[in-house]
Amino acid sequence: MHKQRILLLSEGFGAGHTQAAYALSSNLRKIAPNVQTKVLELGSFLNPRMAPFIITAYKKTVSSQPRLVRLMYRSNYKKSLNKFTTLALHRIFYTHTSQLIKQLHPDVIVCTHPIPSAVISRIKRLGMEVPLCTVITDYDVHGAWVSREVNCYLVSTNQVREKLIERGVDDAKIRVTGIPVHPNFWERHSKEEIRASFGLHDLPTVLVMGGGWGFMKDETVNSLLASYRDQVQIIFCFGNNTKQLNKMQEDPRFQHPNIHLLGFTREVDKLMEFADLLVTKPGGMTCTEGLAKGIPMLFHQPLPGQEEENSEYFTSQGWGTPITSKDDITDWMDRLINHYDQVVEKRRQVLEQINSYHPTGSAHAIIEVLDQNQGRRDLFSYKKTP
Repeated sequence: MHKQRILLLSEGFGAGHTQAAYALSSNLRKIAPNVQTKVLELGSFLNPRMAPFIITAYKKTVSSQPRLVRLMYRSNYKKSLNKFTTLALHRIFYTHTSQLIKQLHPDVIVCTHPIPSAVISRIKRLGMEVPLCTVITDYDVHGAWVSREVNCYLVSTNQVREKLIERGVDDAKIRVTGIPVHPNFWERHSKEEIRASFGLHDLPTVLVMGGGWGFMKDETVNSLLASYRDQVQIIFCFGNNTKQLNKMQEDPRFQHPNIHLLGFTREVDKLMEFADLLVTKPGGMTCTEGLAKGIPMLFHQPLPGQEEENSEYFTSQGWGTPITSKDDITDWMDRLINHYDQVVEKRRQVLEQINSYHPTGSAHAIIEVLDQNQGRRDLFSYKKTP
């Protein structure tokens, strides 16, 4: 009997897209153990020499020229990738995508980034009939996500669903499932065990994260947080930004028993469980992980586009607050030091509020697409050669 296969495609432009793919993979294996899953960052897999240069250039652009990025995002907000762009992606950067799919022979393809979604959409226009599920990993939807070849959109909220409908997407293709996060974020851990494992203290705790790229290097914010080190424990998590980690390790202001400097870790779920406040960039994945833990969030310098929209959405729901001045930080330090019981109670209320959320919703939706196409294995015959 054929073992059904699901191919999950992402890109390395920020860690959240690939994290969503791996979270989906874990959830799929959990609810359907007989299904095979494979996660690939398509550009890095097909062009391992070129991809790092492109990703580095993108990283430098978003960090050094945010106004330009915002302008580009807004000017193309309602536009799908045009035919020239998708053709260029297919011809120049993803020439071997169709061969890869023929080799892996998936029953369903899932994309957690708009670029592979656009590439697979073009291949489908040429005759491939493998179902395509696109997971929108933010609380907004840029036009680049939209393509008529997508069979199923998995989205975070009803607001995103409505925006897709406004852009001509059939409502029947849209499922509001929430953004998939790893199952660990929906589990509850012992704080005592976490404290012992990380060498933490029994104090109000702030977790500072800068995303997978570790963008959190604001001297003003970091210094202000460190000034409370005698009363509040601060955990700085730098992801892959070893340069900033090494710099702060050498700074006397951060050499204190209540300040912990961490690099990349796979146990963010435990740190979020233990901490009482999360200071972070509002990436869609990080926000969703924080919500799963019920932790209040302070949003620091959102990247133009999706992160700004994520910040606005979470603020409107009462789950986070953008940092607009030092007062936003000092106000939260006062709450942690002098009104800790109120912070704990508010977190309990948030956890009750999200109790009805189904963390495996996205995975179940993909299995439904898989079941609808069961038995149709000859899905790769081109109308014309790509």
